[in-house]
Amino acid sequence: MKNVFEPFTLGTLTVKNRIIRSATHEGMANPDGTPTDDLQKTYRRLAAGGAGAIITGYVGVLPGGKTFANMRMFDSDASVDVYRGLNDSLRSYGTPIILQVAHGGSLCSAKVTGHDVIGPSRRGKNEHGDSCRAATEAEIQEIVAAFVRAIVRARSAGFDGVQIHAAHGYLLSEFISPVLNKRTDRWGGPLENRMRIVTEILSRARGEVGTFPILAKISAHDEFRRGMTGDDAVAIAQLLRQNSCDAIEVSCGYGSFFLTIRVPAMPVDAVLSLVPGYRDLSALRKRLLRLVAPFMGAVRTPLFNYNVERAALIKRHVDIPVIVVGGIRTLKDVTSIVSERDIDCVSMSRPFIIEPDIVARFQKGQAGSRCINCGYCLMGVTSSPLKCYYGKIPRKQGTA
Repeated sequence: MKNVFEPFTLGTLTVKNRIIRSATHEGMANPDGTPTDDLQKTYRRLAAGGAGAIITGYVGVLPGGKTFANMRMFDSDASVDVYRGLNDSLRSYGTPIILQVAHGGSLCSAKVTGHDVIGPSRRGKNEHGDSCRAATEAEIQEIVAAFVRAIVRARSAGFDGVQIHAAHGYLLSEFISPVLNKRTDRWGGPLENRMRIVTEILSRARGEVGTFPILAKISAHDEFRRGMTGDDAVAIAQLLRQNSCDAIEVSCGYGSFFLTIRVPAMPVDAVLSLVPGYRDLSALRKRLLRLVAPFMGAVRTPLFNYNVERAALIKRHVDIPVIVVGGIRTLKDVTSIVSERDIDCVSMSRPFIIEPDIVARFQKGQAGSRCINCGYCLMGVTSSPLKCYYGKIPRKQGTA
């Protein structure tokens, strides 16, 4: 039986235990995209608190791939020394730091990036009011090259590995989706073509960084009619394995926030008050938004452990480590997932926000996380540094 608190390996990387801090947008970026001092403090608390490894919040590989103004960037060699200093300051904890690299695709804001919003295919307006056009061949080649350059930089900057973000409706997952990718060229159609952008990144990066650990995060199910099946998820994982991916983190969703980040009830106050620009609206528009807010998204069930079945299915078909994220809150569930479902590792986001030392707490006998799953943290971070709100709206962001 696997021991939750024993070390294990991801490629050439040794992880301290089987509980990883999953990538979480921290909102801790300077105007130039470099990390603020608060990010170092955040990672220090996570490392000291016993996390098996830390996967960073996503960093952009191209200026046009930035989703929020407070998203960190890793699109220039000029940032290598800054991140090397960050990693050196954390080395004594022995906690691997894995950099998540991403491009926001159709979820980007032209106002933030100053660039066209692009995806695999043309789409209507996104939540920022921007239309999305199909990427050209030249743009796809530049995106692949940008991911490879970021992976090379990550090794130079002292990160212990990278994770390619191919989930949650960001650009790479859009290419993978049979619903969102309508292309008829070599980047669309059969799964092998839709996966080509990811497998090209993996192949070219391996040629540059050798055995440096490269992980991938995927969405293994969605809510689309004729969307992703279990067989599709397995085939995606197998293609990743065949192209030298070291481990796969299993998540879900394609831009549907409350599918990926589940809550017990629609948090109307948070939706309205923690999103940028709400406080500047007129009283009339605020009242109208309050009327429609409950219909902005349906509450999904189950609330807990909702990616475990797909992760277990994938694990039966690949021989590389599989990590699962999504509503994991108790030590009992963690133990069951790794020992009974044979999944190698769990990752968590919100529990680490409220309790950065949640792993140490588990080791001392605490049964579960104090997180109440309100989701306010992951809405507030779009405009403010990451923190736990514990279901309460700050007065300065009140909804009056």
